[in-house]
Amino acid sequence: MMAKTRQPNGIKPAVAGRDDLCCSSLTETPLNEDEAAELGRVFGALSDPVRLRLLSLVASQVEVCSCDLEAPLGRSQPTVSHHTRVLAEAGLIVGEKRGRWMWWRADPDRLAIVRKALGG
Repeated sequence: MMAKTRQPNGIKPAVAGRDDLCCSSLTETPLNEDEAAELGRVFGALSDPVRLRLLSLVASQVEVCSCDLEAPLGRSQPTVSHHTRVLAEAGLIVGEKRGRWMWWRADPDRLAIVRKALGG
């Protein structure tokens, strides 16, 4: 398994060198063990309806403050924090701490890799 590193803002990115995570569609070439484990982690992060909504809220904007995610999700700040952490650990969103709030943006490269793995 590949090693993870920490970014200065405390958010762990997905596996280093993730651009080669799934170089082909699932229907073209079988995944190796590492690719399957990493892609499984991404799909696990996406398996929760709250996280899917959260990702869509973040991805539909250039960036969004955690404080602006509570109302649309109908969830408390600690719950939003938990779900953003799971998405960030899967590499789907990237956060930057500004003052007391985290600002989130989707990682378009990571989303493209997942889309490609699904054959899209």
